[in-house]
Amino acid sequence: MHELTVTRLIDAPPAKVWDVMVNRTDEWWCPVPWRAEMDFGSRRPGGMTLAKMFGPDGERNDHPGFILAWDEGRRFAMTDAIEGDLQPSGPFMLGIWEIAPEGSGTRYTARARHWTPEARAHHQEMGFAEGWGTCADQLKALCEAG
Repeated sequence: MHELTVTRLIDAPPAKVWDVMVNRTDEWWCPVPWRAEMDFGSRRPGGMTLAKMFGPDGERNDHPGFILAWDEGRRFAMTDAIEGDLQPSGPFMLGIWEIAPEGSGTRYTARARHWTPEARAHHQEMGFAEGWGTCADQLKALCEAG
């Protein structure tokens, strides 16, 4: 499946982790000092998303997407292969962010699935483990904070 994955065990209940995941994305979606503004739109399959990422030197990257799955309290999945009014886009990946109860906490898993081994390798070379790992650590810290 040409997949890259990061996972963390978070010492917080699933309801709290889900709330932070979908309602406080501005605080964890990008590695600091970057920041993000995430609009999940309708929060349902078929809805459009827009992630705006802002860098410390004035950089801005917009990432439109399409919601493939929204299972409230459990997972959401998006792709950049579709934008606008069902317009094909140069696909890079399908992202899946999910949580599950584990012990007294929550298992967070983020997956990036790519169409080709070359796209997966490119994403890995771009720093997938470091970037997505940092985001997972930021999410974990927010969820475990008092």
